[in-house]
Amino acid sequence: MSNELYWLTWTIALTAFLWVPYIGNRIQELGPPPMHWFPLPDPPPKAKWAERAMRAHANAVENLVLFAPLVLLVHMAGAYSRATEIACMIYFFSRVGHYAISIFGFPVPLRTLAFLTGVGCQVVLLASLLS
Repeated sequence: MSNELYWLTWTIALTAFLWVPYIGNRIQELGPPPMHWFPLPDPPPKAKWAERAMRAHANAVENLVLFAPLVLLVHMAGAYSRATEIACMIYFFSRVGHYAISIFGFPVPLRTLAFLTGVGCQVVLLASLLS
């Protein structure tokens, strides 16, 4: 497995489990979900961190839609390099940082910096494909 695919795998695993904290909060606040075929929509979470976690998870999913195909294309095209390897690693840690910064409610510039770091990593992957 290439290092790019290694970091993609970890990024997918991270994104797959980012829902756990805020769903735990929902169960704590509302109790277990009722067994209805069409349950009513949940009210917004009372805990602000859980609301931020939901938004950060949605953002991670939205960005994975761009990141994963870029990594796969880099791998299939043989366009990988030390730069693409580092970009994939940094992307993973930028997503960890973005989620943590979001949950703890740190100032917006920090969250934006983590997000833009991930975007920069995607640009590196795209540039390797286009060069």
